[in-house]
Amino acid sequence: MVVTASNDQHSHQAEPVADATRATSGLCEKGWTSAQLLNHHERLVSPLIKNKDTGEFREASWSEAIATVADNFQKVQSIYGSDAVGVYGSGGLTNEKSYMLGKFARVALRTGSIDYNGRFCMSSAASALNRSFGIDRGLSFPLSDLYDTEVILLVGSNLSETMPPVMRVFNEQRSRGGKLIVVDPRKTPTAKNATLHLQPRVGTDLAVALGLLNIAIAKNYIDHDYIENRTNDFEFAKDVAQSYFPERVEKITGISATALYEVADLIGSAKSVAILTGRGAEQHANGTATVHAFINLALGLGKVGRPHSGFGTITGQGNGQGGREHGQKVDQLPGYRSLTDLNDRNHIAKIWQIKEADLPYPRAHAFAMLSNLGAKDGVKALMVMGSNPVVSAPNANLIDEALKALDFLVVIDPFLSETAILADVVLPCAQWAEETGTMTNVEGRVMLRRQTKLPPKGTKTDLEIISLLGSALGVGDKFPSDPTIVFEELRVASKGGRADYFGINYDKIEKNGGIYWPCRSLADMGEERLFNDRFYTKDHRAVFVPTPFRNVAEVPDSSFPYVLTTGRVLSQYQSGTQTRRITTTDETLVEPYMEIHPAIAHSLVLEHGDFATLTTRRGSARLRVRLCEDNRLDTIFVPFHWGGDARSNSLTNATLDPSSAMPSFKNCAVAIAKSETFSTGSSQT
Repeated sequence: MVVTASNDQHSHQAEPVADATRATSGLCEKGWTSAQLLNHHERLVSPLIKNKDTGEFREASWSEAIATVADNFQKVQSIYGSDAVGVYGSGGLTNEKSYMLGKFARVALRTGSIDYNGRFCMSSAASALNRSFGIDRGLSFPLSDLYDTEVILLVGSNLSETMPPVMRVFNEQRSRGGKLIVVDPRKTPTAKNATLHLQPRVGTDLAVALGLLNIAIAKNYIDHDYIENRTNDFEFAKDVAQSYFPERVEKITGISATALYEVADLIGSAKSVAILTGRGAEQHANGTATVHAFINLALGLGKVGRPHSGFGTITGQGNGQGGREHGQKVDQLPGYRSLTDLNDRNHIAKIWQIKEADLPYPRAHAFAMLSNLGAKDGVKALMVMGSNPVVSAPNANLIDEALKALDFLVVIDPFLSETAILADVVLPCAQWAEETGTMTNVEGRVMLRRQTKLPPKGTKTDLEIISLLGSALGVGDKFPSDPTIVFEELRVASKGGRADYFGINYDKIEKNGGIYWPCRSLADMGEERLFNDRFYTKDHRAVFVPTPFRNVAEVPDSSFPYVLTTGRVLSQYQSGTQTRRITTTDETLVEPYMEIHPAIAHSLVLEHGDFATLTTRRGSARLRVRLCEDNRLDTIFVPFHWGGDARSNSLTNATLDPSSAMPSFKNCAVAIAKSETFSTGSSQT
């Protein structure tokens, strides 16, 4: 299996193979161990239907399970209307499945109630990229361009643990004399390998960017010709930044003015600079503004669209880029078209052979949909594919109760996840090696993953499941289960859109080791570098967006005196449905924990290995204590991969970014108390 930059997998790395030529291929810990899951003893190999009287599951035939799902969907819609059935997808689905899931919601179910877990991952970055550049691609250049970048500024990303294959690029950059600056409240393995590490208060990255732009303006590092010829609205961003002088930023962030000047001098004097943001900077109620502020910095320095330079955001999930391009977002049609644009609606309606008027308009985004499940004006029946919101959604106690309030829940998953346990029907699906499909990596390169083995008897691919449900709902002819046929339809549907895949097919991908989008014809090899001579806005100029500092959604007080931040760790992936089932010789890799500075632990009479209870205004979690001198004194870190009593998202704040609807995963106020008991609910589910 080839793992590329977008696959967010971890640790060990393998040598790249011939069909992955862009410097980021390799295997890491989950790549090496993922085959354990294909024949795992907990793998679901039959549909399950819950007995409403006993609450127990029983095995059922596919025909009974599909009929049960279709009947319940139709019953709910006959009572409450089409939008009362919702669909919740995943950034881990292939492009073909993402496309078909969005089509299924709008054609088979005629519902506008669809969104996906990427709303909780890339939405702030996507919002900012679209507004400033007119297009949302994580990187506008190949990762290999970074080999010869003089200075990389990496904000809020721990690539050493979340994307180890990509760290090879950064290691090579430094071996060639380049400098890596990391901005992160935690001294992560990535930060420890950096040339310089800035350790701001959680949620203040926006002020860091404003301070750096302030210094760049004051010291005339600004590229005035670039700004005049290629951008709009610099004066608005300049007016905001000029009030964020280094001493003011020091008070906000805790980073010394001296360190800010040092960073500004490094990026201001370098010929090539790349500025990259990750979830640590983006998963806040001010996440979109933070991304804009770092875009403003990159544009002000004149580094976007220049050799070995640029701005980018690091994709999170397995198909975090492709998963947000082809229609499973609430407001989006294939090719990154808009569901509210009449021309876009007409284009897709013609391909889908339906009337434009029959395309539903967008309803609630992910958190609003999930938190309102079962309510009078909310979704009454929900289909979940490839996601586990019981663990991964913010303020998860609320989501837990909302899911239980549904009239009907169906979950499509290879394992009995925490969300699947609550379902009325569970449909077992194939895994990565058992199906063919395309994925799009952080560079915007579309790659093909071929089936290498048959799924276990009793399971079906996601495309087969969608096709069966489409047939049960009377539109089966619109939902082929062959991924090659689906991709051909996706090509046509995306034609002319911002994410144009029309010039891509399976043969072309295999021959070239992947094709970049946009790719508008089969004679076209796609655009590796997007902004060399134009941006994708209407006038082809990038846009500065003024971003005054706005504090985090929740600040510590006497009742909740510490700051909680959450994130990913080396051994686990996303909600842990799969990785918690992988056998390891090191049990510490599969145990939930909290990191706390020894000085704070001492004041609370906590020692390494003790159990402690974290409490916020929303809930509590019990975790084992790990002492970590590298943490800020005010900051507690908890991985989010576990459910049960160790669920970090029982604690997190669901205050949303006003532009992207991104929740405030990375910051909330928390109290700590020693706990005599400890339980994760279950290490597996």
